[in-house]
Amino acid sequence: MTNPQRIVRALLAVSLILGIAMGTRNAFSGLFLQPISGDMKWGREVFSFTVALQNLVWGGAQPFIGYIADRYGARRVLLAGAGLYTLGLVWTAFLSNSVTLALSGGVLMGVAVACTTYSVAYSVLGKMVEPTRRAWAFGISAAAGSFGQFFMIPVGQFFITHHGWSNSLLGLAAITATMAPLGWYFARLGDEGRLPQPAVTAQVSAREALRTAFADRSYTLLTLGYFVCGFQVVFIGAHLTPYLLDKGVAAHVGVAALALVGLFNCFGTYLAGVLAGKLPKRYVLSFIYFMRSVVIVIFLALPLSEWTVYAFAAAIGFLWLSTVPPTNAIIAQVYGVRYLGMLGGIVFFSHQIGSFLGAWLGGKLYDASGNYNTVWMLTIALGVFAAIVHLPIDERALDARQAHSAA
Repeated sequence: MTNPQRIVRALLAVSLILGIAMGTRNAFSGLFLQPISGDMKWGREVFSFTVALQNLVWGGAQPFIGYIADRYGARRVLLAGAGLYTLGLVWTAFLSNSVTLALSGGVLMGVAVACTTYSVAYSVLGKMVEPTRRAWAFGISAAAGSFGQFFMIPVGQFFITHHGWSNSLLGLAAITATMAPLGWYFARLGDEGRLPQPAVTAQVSAREALRTAFADRSYTLLTLGYFVCGFQVVFIGAHLTPYLLDKGVAAHVGVAALALVGLFNCFGTYLAGVLAGKLPKRYVLSFIYFMRSVVIVIFLALPLSEWTVYAFAAAIGFLWLSTVPPTNAIIAQVYGVRYLGMLGGIVFFSHQIGSFLGAWLGGKLYDASGNYNTVWMLTIALGVFAAIVHLPIDERALDARQAHSAA
């Protein structure tokens, strides 16, 4: 088997893994708030806190999971993630109190998502794909995660409607179990197709890689920008449907909107990967964040109707995970791929701190004020902030910068 053939097969395998992992995660956070909260007689803050905790655990675990994948290979990480994902969903299906929900849906599923999503996937792909094609490969795999949302949201809603939320979680658990054989196959392809790494890069220790990255202003700016991404997408993903229901919009419109977000994100993420291979990646990222704020302003300014909701979902979906390929491509381009999982995981931890605040503040401020107005305004302001902080990022590889300085 030639390496291009391995790359194609690896992309197919990781696309399925990311589609299942991200689709299940988005279905859980976007569809189960109201049925679980209603049956358990909780306010929205309890489930919102669980989603927030899941995102925080996901982010906190990601640098360590990424390091393990970089150092020891992705196979064990992916297999463990599939097992924890399945266990977390089954346990949540039989929850009896808020502590159970926090442990199963928050902690277990948070670690599971860290093991089965982007940092681990890119740790493998980044070592298989030539630098000029990396952003493209990252874009394809990220788009697959978006298609998982498009597919899993209506599937999840169908099962909740006809079989209740508990049985729906058991069905999702059966689906996540299939990530185990897919992960084993993907990791094997990655081992077989790994490209030779520069001798200097191969000799750098994890501590040295961390010290170098943290000393670089561009890494800090990238980390700050990713915080905003997490805040925006998780707030919208977790609270859009409840927001629409509060405004008198039918439940099926919110479900369709989340599915449209996933569908259009397939196109936006793939296009972002293509553009990041041709244009300065910092400009691509700045444009994405600024346009998110523009889209939200227009959505809130227009009269709310079924069609304005669908238009908003399509537009915001096009910008949804389109930050992922350029962000990870910058990390690989500047700092190399030897510790891509770890360095990408640290940047992603910032994303998940934002996710925690987006999910939790959405529920907290709603319970305090009875509306989402404050969080919408904060989401807009953060988008403008992120657009600005990406502009000064230096995309040159560190060795190229050092050579330029010496000259």
